[in-house]
Amino acid sequence: MSTPVQTAPERGPVRDAATLVGGFVAVLWVLEVVDTIVGHRLDQFGVQPRTDEGLVGIATAPLLHLGFEHLVSNTIPLLVLGFVIALSGIGQALAVTGAIWVIGGFGTWLFAPSGTNHIGASVLVFGFIVYLVLRGFFTRRIGQIAVGVVVLVLYGGALWGVLPGQPGISWQGHLFGAVGGGLAAAMLTPRRTDPTGASR
Repeated sequence: MSTPVQTAPERGPVRDAATLVGGFVAVLWVLEVVDTIVGHRLDQFGVQPRTDEGLVGIATAPLLHLGFEHLVSNTIPLLVLGFVIALSGIGQALAVTGAIWVIGGFGTWLFAPSGTNHIGASVLVFGFIVYLVLRGFFTRRIGQIAVGVVVLVLYGGALWGVLPGQPGISWQGHLFGAVGGGLAAAMLTPRRTDPTGASR
């Protein structure tokens, strides 16, 4: 006689997206608490242009912030934009985030002024904005186009941050994060197909 085995209910995309993005932001807060306790010694692990040490910062810079005010300014956009992207699938969200992370960091390392140190998750925020705005253009899906329009209305003003301006703000990180978001939209977005299997 067979015994029925109870399987765990499948986790839905909303729960998965919330867990992924919420967990990432929680890590950022924990790291900032640790950084505060150790006297902000972690901040040295940012992107330092054209130095060997600065290459490490490509991996670590988006995890670090210059105090809680800096982190707070990135938290809500990361939660909102990251959640929207993660609704398309965890694998897709990780691929998009990875592309923005690497392109934004490496672009900053190449082109930012020597003797500077660049930290903060705003490189991801700018990449997420551009990715979501352009994604619908490549998929030609009405829902994603509508999401892009809403994101542009809510966050489009922030894109002025890719231009040189306020001292102490890494516009290079913003710029190359945005470039990474655009490239991610062009290269990583699944194309819509017609019934014959041809992509459009």
